[in-house]
Amino acid sequence: MTDTQQRAAAKAFAKNWKDRGYEKGDSQIFWVELLTTVFGVTEISQFISFEDQVHLDHTSFIDGYIEKTHVMIEQKSINKSLTAAIRQADGSMLTPFEQAKRYSSELPYSKRPRWIVTSNFQSFYIYDMEKPGGDPEIIQLEDLEKEYYRLQFLVDEGNTNLQREMEVSIAAGEIVGLLYDALAKQYVDSTTERAMKSLNILCVRIVFCLYAEDAGIFGQHGMFHDYLEEFDTRHMRKAVIELFQVLDTKPEDRDPYMEESLAQFPYVNGGLFANEDIEIPQFTDEIRNLLLEKASADFDWSEISPTIFGAVFESTLNPETRRSGGMHYTSIENIHKVIDPLFLDELKNELKEIQQITVQRTKDKKLRDFQKKLSNLRWLDPASGSGNFLTETYISIRRLENEVIKELQRGQITFGFDESSPIHVSIDQFYGIEINDFAVTVAKTALWIAESQMMKETEDIVHMNLDFLPLTTNAFIVEGNSLQIDWESVVPKYQVSYIMGNPPFVGYSLQNKEQKNDILSVYVDEKGKPYKTASINPSLSVFCVSDKSAPAPLSLF
Repeated sequence: MTDTQQRAAAKAFAKNWKDRGYEKGDSQIFWVELLTTVFGVTEISQFISFEDQVHLDHTSFIDGYIEKTHVMIEQKSINKSLTAAIRQADGSMLTPFEQAKRYSSELPYSKRPRWIVTSNFQSFYIYDMEKPGGDPEIIQLEDLEKEYYRLQFLVDEGNTNLQREMEVSIAAGEIVGLLYDALAKQYVDSTTERAMKSLNILCVRIVFCLYAEDAGIFGQHGMFHDYLEEFDTRHMRKAVIELFQVLDTKPEDRDPYMEESLAQFPYVNGGLFANEDIEIPQFTDEIRNLLLEKASADFDWSEISPTIFGAVFESTLNPETRRSGGMHYTSIENIHKVIDPLFLDELKNELKEIQQITVQRTKDKKLRDFQKKLSNLRWLDPASGSGNFLTETYISIRRLENEVIKELQRGQITFGFDESSPIHVSIDQFYGIEINDFAVTVAKTALWIAESQMMKETEDIVHMNLDFLPLTTNAFIVEGNSLQIDWESVVPKYQVSYIMGNPPFVGYSLQNKEQKNDILSVYVDEKGKPYKTASINPSLSVFCVSDKSAPAPLSLF
């Protein structure tokens, strides 16, 4: 099946199963239809089995099991909670996931599932047993048309979701590269500092608009595309300039006679579209087609991973610039090798202990205290690059907060919070220092994208719309040289909870005189005198700072 055919099949399947689904009567039909019509399984009776017996202290039955891809399915009726505990035949209280895990423990080792999927016909909760303590990925039936690929593991071995995120983010980076090169040709002299800075800012603004129209931030899907499509090549430069001005203007300060095509855009704030002295060149037919077709109509920016994309976006810089600046990409896997033992594992364990409390009033107080704790933490990456350490940390902390919100919600439509928003964790808890001005802007944009994606996950929990625009938060990432700048000018040391990151590495023979002098100014002997020569150790170093201990490096690689 082609991508277009699968999307159409997923849309039809979601429409067919909207608002229906009974556990005993519809489960098998539901899964057979999903696997055959959307994923093209032909010999369905040999592919999935239903009601396999499992022997506990009584005989129970596994709702669905796919041996080839090691998937176990626990199905519930429509609108049944997938996180609430349900009384079992032996009197124990287990969530659907815990119920499936108990079945799994009684299977032969070779039969144990890699994936556990719990479903209530309208939602799919996907647990990767390679990360048994991890949070589930959640897919809504209504989103299946654009997210069907996230269920590809049902028929394919391996984690295709992460692969998809990587592929989408790399494809996005390639589009940015095409736009970057095409726009660069239009500058009178693209080698000047002003032209280079203008080009970088222009690319970041365009990417934000492309993401905002696909992610629903602007309101109506395709608004950016439809607005630009009204103008021919000759008038597109003026159209873009006017749009940027509108995005940086509060509604009450706008021209009351402004055309509706412009007035419909929201006020963004955050400084992204501030009236900086930047050059915007004339557009060409090539640029117009790139924007309208390849970048907008043919690509869905809402699927990108902000952690991955920030680094991919940054790679549009000249390779020589990347080398001299020491920029390189740290994978999500390696980021978690740092942040998990440093603080994330401890926070996850603390939340699990709170979730075990049986007295609801005590539990709620502990949950609120834990959420407040999360909102008071501060992180600093003194060589932040495109912000992937900060972005992945923000996503991880917000997912913990969403677990708190879910617990306090207890399946109710109205969440139990006194504030107008249930979200307390903010990107303004994240600080960075970065020597490259373009990387600074990319890092802030990546965090805003992450914020919008996590807000969507919160909306699915509290069943209400939360306002993303205008931006009210801002990551404090400043442009500067970490070996020269006073870190306390970025954030006071008594406020910092953790200092983390991947310091840049440039081989000694490739360092310029200024870089060598920077190192010599930092590394001194016991008398305070600089060494004759020094070079940065290419190890990944992490620092943990608290009021009880001095900073100490932890070399991981």
